[in-house]
Amino acid sequence: MQDFSGKVAVVTGGASGVGKCLCADLARAGAHVVIVDIDPARLEQVREEIDALGAGRTLALACDVTKEASVRETADRVFDAFETVHLLFNNAGVGLGESQRKIWDLPLSDWRWGIDVNVLGVVHGIAAYVPRMLAAGQEGMVINTSSTNGGLRSLPNTPIYAATKAAVTSITEVLHQQLLREGGKLKAGLLFPGPHTVNTGILASGAVRPDDYVEHESQRNVAYKSMDDLLVATGLKLKLTEPEEVAAFALDCVAEGRFWMLPDSAENDQLLNARHEQIIARADPPSAW
Repeated sequence: MQDFSGKVAVVTGGASGVGKCLCADLARAGAHVVIVDIDPARLEQVREEIDALGAGRTLALACDVTKEASVRETADRVFDAFETVHLLFNNAGVGLGESQRKIWDLPLSDWRWGIDVNVLGVVHGIAAYVPRMLAAGQEGMVINTSSTNGGLRSLPNTPIYAATKAAVTSITEVLHQQLLREGGKLKAGLLFPGPHTVNTGILASGAVRPDDYVEHESQRNVAYKSMDDLLVATGLKLKLTEPEEVAAFALDCVAEGRFWMLPDSAENDQLLNARHEQIIARADPPSAW
């Protein structure tokens, strides 16, 4: 898809971070942009910002991707407004305060929240949009946001997040194969934000955790408001990738029709090679990648 002008793009998690930057770039490219987010307080503000950037229409819809009915209702409103969808970015995601706990000590509500947003949010999006995108018979793409953490190899300090992103990778590979059998006009893409830690507010998502996923009020605590705060607190000397960079890279990949939307990175390549060699050798995983 070389030209985004006049195309209809739906972005979940669109009111912040990578999602907001995707909406901005799509609007500048002339697309009609549907901003989908759980945070109604931010939606109108972001809608006004995005609407001022392009000639296409901008629609802002509150939606809880953990709820199938909410996603289907949102999809109905999108198709009522535009009749079709060309690009679906299943981008909504949460991070959890899991890094200081052992996997066997994590409360079930943490698992449920991570899986319901990061995995079922993608499943609900596919179910609500893909049949109608296929029926339209137009060129399009479904882009699911994974992570190198879990999506390619799992870091030991984030078991829930890594597990959810591993699931997103598997789901999207299967989606790709099944869409090919449907003729290939509608494609799948798998986005790995990077190549470095992305400077978003995902670590602060506990502050908006719904009551259904809270057993103790401490689960709403925000350890770090930003990735910069994390780096300062831990003393880590890591590079940060800005969300604007991720959005631009993602749209370049869409234009090229790429499935593996994985930034070039010598470090990632080395880790992938090491993992593949370990699997082929039937060797035990290392204590850390």
